[in-house]
Amino acid sequence: MDLQEISDRMEIADVVTRYTRAIDSGEWDRLDTVFTDDAQIDYTESGGIHASYAEVKPWLAEMLPAFFPQRMHTIGQVEIVFDGPDEAAVCAYFDNPMPLRDGQGGTTIVEIGGMYHHDVVRTPAGWRSRRLHEQVVWKRGI
Repeated sequence: MDLQEISDRMEIADVVTRYTRAIDSGEWDRLDTVFTDDAQIDYTESGGIHASYAEVKPWLAEMLPAFFPQRMHTIGQVEIVFDGPDEAAVCAYFDNPMPLRDGQGGTTIVEIGGMYHHDVVRTPAGWRSRRLHEQVVWKRGI
């Protein structure tokens, strides 16, 4: 592994971290540093939408706080497979426990575990995800 590949791997792993931190903190504009303008995002396995980044960003900002007032990802294994110098496939394991509003003033904890599949590309602004598929492997409390 040469220095360029090491640097690329670190930058790509940071894309995954920026994604989860933006979702968890509700800093929706931070997602602009994660996705390309033409990115496609698929949340259908967890009950969400499959749409362009331009459609998904406001949907996340509206829906997540309405149902899940707090969010906290844990990222595990991150596999990065390069397809040439400017493209890579990323698979990152995740665990995401969240309090879900119960409609009666309380919350119950739900948890989703799975894998984030990103197709990332090198852009003039750095590595960005042009496709995200959230694969749900298990759920608890739903």
